[in-house]
Amino acid sequence: MKRHILMFGPLALAGCTVGPNYSVPKLPTPAAFAEDQGPQATPDLQGWWHAYHDPELERLIAMGLADNPDLKSAAARIRGARAQERVARSAYFPQVNATAGSTYEQFSKNAGLSSLASLLGGGSSSGASSAGLQNSSTSGIAAPGDDITVYSAGFDASWELDLFGGTRRSVQGARARAEAAVWSARDAQLSLIAEIVDAYLQLRTLQAREQVAREEVDRQEKRLGILDHTAQSGLTPQGDFIRQRAQLAQALAAVAPIVAEGKAQMHGLGMLVGRTPDTLIAELTAVPPPLPAPPQVPAGLPSDLLRRRPDVRMAERQLAAATADIGVAVADLYPRFTLTGASQLISTALGNLFTGDSLQLTGQAQAMFPILDWGKRKGQVAQRKAQADEAYYAYQKAVLGALRDVEDALIRIRSEQERNRALQGGLADATRAAQVVEARYASGLVDYGAVLDARAAEISAHDALIQSDGALRRDTLALTKALGGGWEGLPMPEAPPAMPSYTSGPEH
Repeated sequence: MKRHILMFGPLALAGCTVGPNYSVPKLPTPAAFAEDQGPQATPDLQGWWHAYHDPELERLIAMGLADNPDLKSAAARIRGARAQERVARSAYFPQVNATAGSTYEQFSKNAGLSSLASLLGGGSSSGASSAGLQNSSTSGIAAPGDDITVYSAGFDASWELDLFGGTRRSVQGARARAEAAVWSARDAQLSLIAEIVDAYLQLRTLQAREQVAREEVDRQEKRLGILDHTAQSGLTPQGDFIRQRAQLAQALAAVAPIVAEGKAQMHGLGMLVGRTPDTLIAELTAVPPPLPAPPQVPAGLPSDLLRRRPDVRMAERQLAAATADIGVAVADLYPRFTLTGASQLISTALGNLFTGDSLQLTGQAQAMFPILDWGKRKGQVAQRKAQADEAYYAYQKAVLGALRDVEDALIRIRSEQERNRALQGGLADATRAAQVVEARYASGLVDYGAVLDARAAEISAHDALIQSDGALRRDTLALTKALGGGWEGLPMPEAPPAMPSYTSGPEH
């Protein structure tokens, strides 16, 4: 067996590797983002969520990274992909098995001479098969009507020479898929953080709107009380009191939808951090200090974007794996060479089983040449090429999508900044207008309806500005997510071991 391995080893090492060699495709990218009108700078995205300076937000992110089910699934996929890589690598080496057995056989008394002739040869092993060697079942000489017991112990080995690189391509594909699983996990981490931040920002925006709405309810309740007294005293018309009461009803009605949407965001945050929906309601109900203005995030260069985005890196690794699969299929067009061997101790008595006279050696070299398969192997090659083409276009789509995400976020930020400045001016004007109308009402120059209209315009302008502030923060978040950074300082996701119910016996 050793002589065969030594003889064919150099031949195996000298074999070629069929199929295409992979290199990362060069896709065209613009020199700069069209919507980026700020100074060119490389964004520092590591731990970008710390820029909000919100301990509650950071605690939620830490909980999500530790307990989110999607991250645990991603970690499990990494473990599976790396295990598959080990399976692929095992084909480089001989497969060795230990064998042991005992066979008892009672011979027919009516056995003919032909059966006796086969026995007079002293028995033999059953020979090698394409999967390995079987144990000897008979040994020695026995007459019709006699019985015989044979004991055996030994090793058998089988090794398929990788002359045309099918195993090497299989290992390359498995390694690329393992790397794709890692980038998929990184993408899941960033997506989870972005979802938590987005839900948290929406919640804080809703809470700010709720606070303003409740303050307006309080103001209008006080105003209604004043009008009630003045109307009863005949100092103001009864109609002013009725109109104020209708205005209060509208203010009360505006609060409930905001509260409901805020609770929905709390439920969503609970799910994102791996908890039940009701877990975070108590701690998130308290309104913290106002959030700071969103940070300024430079877009950087499009060429750097492709190296940062985990989803683009994942698509590129999937293309590499699909390219390696072509080589695996091409290798099947060529002959296969297999070496098998067995070393056994065979005896009819346990007392002399472990002696030199019981040693039996078997070796075999086998070649398989594909001749006629009616296009099956060539069809498999064509199939793998089509799958590689599909992976290439998926990679191209990922690149284009990444560029579009950044361009969209940039134009939304710029447009929202312009809208926000306009809303700030509008709120200031609406506040001054309401003050002027109230002063004129106090002087008897206008009726109370003008006051209500002015205050309604001020409330609407204030609510619109709060929503714009929230939209600006979310647009900045969208840009940060589109740029793809932040995973550099995060630990790899880890999944707990499989549940005990998944296995029926001890694992070895």
